Amino acid sequence: MIEQVPTSVLCDEHCHLGEGPTYDPATDTAWWFDIREAKLFEAHLGSGALRIHNLGRMASALGRIDAERQLIVAEDGLYIRRIADGAMTLYRPLEADNPRTRSNDSRVHPSGTFWIGTMGKKAEPLSGAIYALHRGEISTLYPGVTIPNSICFSPDGATGYFADTGRNELFSVALDPATGLPRGEPKLLVRHRGIGGIDGSVVDADGLIWNARWGGGCVDVYSPQGELLRSLRVPALQSSCPAFVGPGLSHLLVTSAWQDMDEAARAADPQAGCTFLLEASAHGRAEPDVKLA
Repeated sequence: MIEQVPTSVLCDEHCHLGEGPTYDPATDTAWWFDIREAKLFEAHLGSGALRIHNLGRMASALGRIDAERQLIVAEDGLYIRRIADGAMTLYRPLEADNPRTRSNDSRVHPSGTFWIGTMGKKAEPLSGAIYALHRGEISTLYPGVTIPNSICFSPDGATGYFADTGRNELFSVALDPATGLPRGEPKLLVRHRGIGGIDGSVVDADGLIWNARWGGGCVDVYSPQGELLRSLRVPALQSSCPAFVGPGLSHLLVTSAWQDMDEAARAADPQAGCTFLLEASAHGRAEPDVKLA
């Protein structure tokens, strides 16, 4: 059964491909992207103020460096962005010589290491990869991924998770908590069958995995052992990625998309691409800052 929890629309701008939400508790600000339209959204939850920044390149995720700077994951590399004026400076190129790929799902490990996913712009099979930015250097963790998603980490940093949406499989892997780098081989945790596919995920303070199910219009909650515990309705079919936000980090921000929907599909799914707030009674946790060299 899919639960219906109190839900509101945080932003009614219809994102082509909403993705990469994160939240800064210090400023009560949520951030997310429209990858396809090269936009960064900034929403102050307390006041409802919303700003949309045009980036000039496709980008999919960010990590907070400090109160003044963010690290933006973009189609051609990693950029340091000044929050005050939006100025962006290239920090490290990544697949900049391959115009067929772009960045996708990414998240910061508790140690400050940043895991970054890339994929083909047309989801070409096996054309993506998962990388780690650790101490200023980028290394390849997992090549040959079709659609990297669900990059997230246990609260103690000892376990990492990632998915290949192309295979509809979620994996877990043992990590060194001090570095965020793998200690062993990935193990299959969940193979999703039925409606929709595994998309973006985040882990709460209890170690539960909250996964947006693309094409399923919901967020599924899994135990660290891969047991499905609950599912929460999202009012857009292509729900893409969650983030814990608000007082106590108990609410869930969920992005969505209208990508690949024709006119009839969009008419049947009128809130496709909107960004939602779910009163999920979650026991969330804040995202760590990314550490540079």
